Formats: sequence, structure tokens, C-alpha cells
Amino acid sequence: MNIFLTSISSIIPIVVIIILGYVLQVRGWFAGDFGDNLSKLIMNVALPASIFVSVLKYLTLDKLVSLSGGLLYTFGAFILTYIVAYIVVKVFKVPAGRRGTVINTFVNANTIFIGLPLNVALFGDNALPYFLIYYITNTISTWTLGVYIMTSDSESGKSEVAAKFDWKRLLPAPLVGFLVALVFLVLRIPVPSFATSTLTYIGDIVTPLSLIYIGIVLAKAGLNSIRFDKDTIVTLIGRFVFAPAIMFALLYLVGKGLPSDEVKTFIVQSAAPALAVLPILASQGDGDVEFATNVVTISTVLFVVVIPVVVTLLG
Repeated sequence: MNIFLTSISSIIPIVVIIILGYVLQVRGWFAGDFGDNLSKLIMNVALPASIFVSVLKYLTLDKLVSLSGGLLYTFGAFILTYIVAYIVVKVFKVPAGRRGTVINTFVNANTIFIGLPLNVALFGDNALPYFLIYYITNTISTWTLGVYIMTSDSESGKSEVAAKFDWKRLLPAPLVGFLVALVFLVLRIPVPSFATSTLTYIGDIVTPLSLIYIGIVLAKAGLNSIRFDKDTIVTLIGRFVFAPAIMFALLYLVGKGLPSDEVKTFIVQSAAPALAVLPILASQGDGDVEFATNVVTISTVLFVVVIPVVVTLLG
């Protein structure tokens, strides 16, 4: 019970800031394109700065080598979840236009705007290297197989021509920040104190702005539009039950000896809400945009309940 209450208290600040973003958007404080611009600021400026500083602060060469093995577990779990998601889509006869959203929601999570603040709140900055392992896997999965499935899943049942593969998607600014930091770490390049201080200040805005952005997204989606049908329920069970269960089973069977925070980070991240970009990807593939929006909205709301339960079960 104490663990549950502790996790709740850790999540309360996250929820309050999300509500703040929601209320301010509803009250008309933000212009129509403010959310998009905020997202660009976070993704292209603040988050790369935060990751760069954190890597140099919390990683050493020895720890970097030991962490690389974590990619085997995360990629293994993602592959297994893709297989389970495909089977579920067939068994429950999910209609065309929704299949891409179902599969992506099973596998890929909103690691940036919710996963990162959540991980810091629950496990502190020392667990950031473990988060980065999951983030790398999630990014590659989303912008390779994930985006292909989404953009080739048409409501008409006819496969649309998949969106042209964009290698830039595999190297988003946050990942570039991570790679640049690795260069500095491996080559032992010193960073001036003024540069570290500046990047730290910039990086510190990531968490509050990310959560305000989520509030804006929820306000634009409209909570009144939430609905539960068979496909939605199956999709949510995949995100909040199957994905963390598969990750847990894999780590339990072959990941013994991993640090506790690494195990907890991987499992909690696998239970994070659905990708915020799913409606955009569904639109590109002529899929069911309304269904994708509904899934993203509900999963973003439900994580407040799900995460404390997951953390409690982990002990």
C-alpha cells in the first residue's frame, strides 16, 4: 500500500501540470499553433540539451558498455509484442483502417512527452540512462515498421502506397543529442562550465512544457468525444496489459541480474500511453483518424491509474 501511495504522490505533480495545460487551452490562452510550436521547442531544442547534459553527468564509459546489453531486451520485447499484436488483430477481426493503430499502440509508447517526465518522477535522474535505452528502441520501432504499418493501412481495405521512408525520422534531435554526448564521453572532450550551465537551464524546461503540451493535446481532442468499443478496449488492453506483461516475462526469464531501476524503467515505459502522432500517421495512410485520436486520448487519461498499479506490482 505504501508503494502505491508513493507512486500516486509522484504522479500528482504530473497530473496537475497536464490539467493546467488543458485548462489554459480550453480558456483560450494559447493560439491555435501554440501546441505545435511548443512541441518543436521541446523536441528540437530543450530535450536534446537535457539528454546531452544528463549523459555526461550520469554515464561513464564502463556504464555505457554495460548498458548496451539492455537493447537486446528492449528489441526482443518489441518484436514479441509486434507478433502478439498481429495475432490479436487477426483473432478479433479488427477492420482495415484501425489495424495500424492497434498494432502501434500495443508496441510503441509516448516516451517523450509522458514517458520521460514519468520516469524522472518515479526513479529520479539516475535512471535516465535506462530510459534512453528504451527511447532508442521505441524511436527505431516507431519510424521504421510502425510508420510503415500505419501508412499502409487504409479504411478502404486497399493498401495505400506507404509513405516514402525518411531516414531523418530515425535521427530525431533528441537522439542526435544523445549521439553527440557519446562522442564527448568516448573522446573525453571537456565541456566548459558555462556551456553545461546554459544547457542545463534549457533542458530543465522539458518536463513542465511536455506536460503542458499533453494538456493542450487533450483539450484539442475533446474529452467529450471519448468512447469505448470492442477495438478500443482490445487496443487499451494491449497497451496497458500485454506490452508490460511481455516485457516483464522476458526480463524475468533472461534478464536476471539487471539493476532494479533498469527493469522497472523498461516495464513502466512499456505501460506508457499511446504515441501522440498516431492520428497524423493514420491520416497519411487514409486510416481511421477518429479511432486513432480516441485511443490516444483515452490512453493518456488512463495512464494516471495504470502506472501506480504497475509500480505497486513491481514492488
